[in-house]
Amino acid sequence: MKFYLLVISALLLSSSFAQKAAKLHKKSIVIDTHNDVISGVIIKGKSIESNLLGKAHTDLQRLQDGGIDVQFFSIFCDERYGKNVAFAFANRQIDSLYAIVNRNPSYMQLANNYSDLKKAVKQHKLACMIGVEGGHMIEDNINYLDSLYKRGARYLTLTWNNSTSWATSAKDEVKNPNLAFKGLTPFGKQIVQRMNALGMLVDLSHVGEQTFYDAIATSTKPIIVSHSCVHKLCGHLRNLKDDQIKAVAKNGGVIHLNFYSGFLDSSYMKNKEAFLLQYKPIVDSLKLKGVPEYELEDVVMSMYPKEANKLRPPFELLMQHIDYIKNLVGADYIGLGSDFDGIESAPIGLDGVQNFPSITEALLKRGYTTTEVKKILGLNFLRVLKANEKNTIIL
Repeated sequence: MKFYLLVISALLLSSSFAQKAAKLHKKSIVIDTHNDVISGVIIKGKSIESNLLGKAHTDLQRLQDGGIDVQFFSIFCDERYGKNVAFAFANRQIDSLYAIVNRNPSYMQLANNYSDLKKAVKQHKLACMIGVEGGHMIEDNINYLDSLYKRGARYLTLTWNNSTSWATSAKDEVKNPNLAFKGLTPFGKQIVQRMNALGMLVDLSHVGEQTFYDAIATSTKPIIVSHSCVHKLCGHLRNLKDDQIKAVAKNGGVIHLNFYSGFLDSSYMKNKEAFLLQYKPIVDSLKLKGVPEYELEDVVMSMYPKEANKLRPPFELLMQHIDYIKNLVGADYIGLGSDFDGIESAPIGLDGVQNFPSITEALLKRGYTTTEVKKILGLNFLRVLKANEKNTIIL
């Protein structure tokens, strides 16, 4: 009898805790600084206005279910999109987002600044914001930066995996021994200064260490890292080392944790290679068709979902990355940048945008205060957004 009473007591406590977490999640401003659904899903012909459960990480209903208040939609293309192509493709993606918002005015609203964002949240609409992932999309033309800003872009990730003529990427700084330079060129510093003047956030995900430190030194405003994790816990070249995390805190910026298995779990990449090796003929066939590596992995895993699911790390690992940053510099410098629909794998329990409430519950269970949880869910980002909007020029 005593055992059953203990079980019932534990269940009641768990239920009460879940209710507290759900209430806090609903009251908080929940912000995701990086979602690739535009390039990863919409441009490929799927509609997020329909149910994409099991087909994509994101759709409109599940954004509501996940309690997302502010969603940054990533504008992305890879290195295959060069001069006279990349900028036009970026604008095509922005057009797509505009069209979706215009079709769903009761639920979605474009937000170009803090005031727009707060208005949308007050009206219980999704505040839709734009981030451009990759400096190559301005095609070495600062006027294109201004143009993207006018169209609503509120951050620019200085590089993707490919370097530009003015900034080196993490991938190139680590793996390319023939780089002519590392870091920001004088034109690269001019880009950062122009972004500061516009109030456009400088995003340092994907950039090399030298570019990172050059940008931190150049920027007069807080920066963001829109979707990266902790190098000490998972030594991927895309993750931040301790000194970088400390530099972001000193700058007053925010690091938004990426949900990608490969940035959270140090064994994931090795396990994924072994998985792909089992299906080498399929992988080779996709390569011959010109499918880039980051896309072919998703294709193969979608063909063998049960096996791919076994590669996923536990949800606990995401929480460990959050804990690490908190213990190193404090909770004021942590946010969330899922990378949903730009990744082939996320931890167990993070199947899509509908699962954001699980993070709130997990943070409370780990002893985070309600104030700290609200900061991580969105208030830290809002602080940086407001700081970047001060003393800006009007185009």
